[in-house]
Amino acid sequence: MSVKHDHDCGNHRWHERHHDGIRRFFKVLLFLVILVLITVLIVWLVLRPTKPKFYLRDTTVMAFNLSITPSLLTTIIQATIAVRNPNQRIGIFYDRLQVYASYKSQPITLSSNIRPSYQPHKGVSVLSPFLYGTNVPIAPYLSTSLNQDEQSGSALLTVKIDGRIRWKVGSWTSGRYRLFVNCPAYLSFDTTFGSTDSNILSPVVRFQRISSCSVTV
Repeated sequence: MSVKHDHDCGNHRWHERHHDGIRRFFKVLLFLVILVLITVLIVWLVLRPTKPKFYLRDTTVMAFNLSITPSLLTTIIQATIAVRNPNQRIGIFYDRLQVYASYKSQPITLSSNIRPSYQPHKGVSVLSPFLYGTNVPIAPYLSTSLNQDEQSGSALLTVKIDGRIRWKVGSWTSGRYRLFVNCPAYLSFDTTFGSTDSNILSPVVRFQRISSCSVTV
């Protein structure tokens, strides 16, 4: 009986040591995970990433034709957008950027996809996408509004960017963040050399001034 009892005690001690080893392993692992998270948080708080700056430098309008009946708009625009990373120690990955033009919140062109890129700290880059919209149906009230803008000699379009970005600090890269950019494009109309068809609004359109864009991350 004593031999069996000693054997049971030995198994019990072995299981205790085994469980103690597992508990120590998980404690060390948990400590390391917490340490890494605290380090990342401290780095993040110290560096405090600043969202990128966008500026609409130019808008070349190659076509801006509005058919009154039915209300169809054809637009060809090349937008020139400067992008600046204001951070001193943080790089930015632009994983996806989609650019399009809108009028009073309605898209009037298809989205133009910008290829993924990386921007180092204090870096500046320029985007020059072409924005196309052929016979895009618009609401009758927008057609009326555009006609009124043409009569007044100016209109406000918006060049919009929808994207995904990541921050890079040293060898560490953050998760993806949603990026929204709105760039006001102030245009002036010159109907002197426009279309002679009374059903088609086709003025000469010129970009008025450089504008700063609103950015939300």
